[in-house]
Amino acid sequence: MSKLIMWNLMTLDGYFEGTKKWDLDFHNKVWGDELEQLSIEQLRQCNSLVFGRVTYEGMAAYWTTVTGEVEVAGFMNSIPKIVFSKTLTKADWNNTRLVKGNIEGEVAKLKQSVKDSYIFGSADLSATLMKLGLIDEYRICVVPIILGGGTPLFKPNSEQLKLQLLGTQVLKNGGVILRYAFDSNK
Repeated sequence: MSKLIMWNLMTLDGYFEGTKKWDLDFHNKVWGDELEQLSIEQLRQCNSLVFGRVTYEGMAAYWTTVTGEVEVAGFMNSIPKIVFSKTLTKADWNNTRLVKGNIEGEVAKLKQSVKDSYIFGSADLSATLMKLGLIDEYRICVVPIILGGGTPLFKPNSEQLKLQLLGTQVLKNGGVILRYAFDSNK
């Protein structure tokens, strides 16, 4: 069975974007050859990308017009994508399927694949998936910047989620990638 993996960049103080939507300039602090190679490696091992509506719209707008990062753009535009949304009426980005309900059933189908699926961004969708216990692994690149405000990656939750460390990777530019799995021995 494959896994559903949350992959995101987050500031040291816990934000995945600044005070405005798509305020992601802090990504430039850690983007480089190492993170690009890791991204390509993850995309090669990927069955599909999973998005909420807001992240889907932003990613589609960016990756369909990008001129640099040709290899990453090729993967992003060709890989199967699923967008979970109750309000979106169509999903035009190449190879995208719109899902309006039955999150648990759709994730169960994804996990039948040989390859893993990745959630990019999508903090609201991730919060829902976390509450349902559907995320198998968390991969977070901690960016050595304190923003002081923005949108937190992890939403307030009444239950603790205990995790088990799977590994770490320190990037030359100061970023740290943390890999955690749900700790079933809670």
